[in-house]
Amino acid sequence: MKAIILSAGQGSRLGALTNDRPKCLIDFNGRTLLDRQLDTLAANGVDDVTVVTGFRDDAIEEAIAKRTGGPKVTTIYNPFYKVADNLGSLFVAREAIKDDVLVWNGDTLVSDALMAEVVANAQQGICVTIDRKGDYDDDDMKVVTGHDGLLHAIGKRLPMRNVNAESIGLLAFRGDGAARFRTAIEEAIRTTEGTTIWYLRVIHQIAQTQDVHVLDIQGHEWGEVDFPEDVDAARELTARWDAQQEDVVAA
Repeated sequence: MKAIILSAGQGSRLGALTNDRPKCLIDFNGRTLLDRQLDTLAANGVDDVTVVTGFRDDAIEEAIAKRTGGPKVTTIYNPFYKVADNLGSLFVAREAIKDDVLVWNGDTLVSDALMAEVVANAQQGICVTIDRKGDYDDDDMKVVTGHDGLLHAIGKRLPMRNVNAESIGLLAFRGDGAARFRTAIEEAIRTTEGTTIWYLRVIHQIAQTQDVHVLDIQGHEWGEVDFPEDVDAARELTARWDAQQEDVVAA
């Protein structure tokens, strides 16, 4: 399995933290967000990673060059990151959307155990990783699933009465899933609103006529870094993961 990490944005909602560095290079207890993502992939056997860059791509390139070990990393620069939403990042990286591949938002941290669930899941086609918490805010990427185990809708503005999960920003494509997704991206980017579309809207559109599966990882730990308060929460989370790992090594 391969992976694509979307790290083109600046993360302007984080204020001064990202004035001169991209969100993916914020430090979390000695390792950047990007380092932690790459290490988590490596720990689960994913050794071929494409990172889509944009804001301060030079800093990301430098950080990757300093790494030792871990997966082989290729970078693709998104020249439209200032004016296009994340569909643009996947469009410039569309040649990497093939075979078995993960697509992972560059602002999401997940535990090694959670990633192991995603990698081990053999569901063919398109599979969206979801969590259920019962209470969702305006910024959550909300999801509606059915008893059939399929995704029925995904978006930030869904009617709350129907919402029963959220996307954590980690998708898996197996079998023909990647090819179907790539075709849908190429069609969406050509529309009049193509540069303003989130790639998950494309997933929503696919789900209206084709099967899109979900993987429920309720009980596993993860965190999204969008606002200053998220940084503190993510540092607490990663400190706990590091301590647990040290306990395992010591045992």
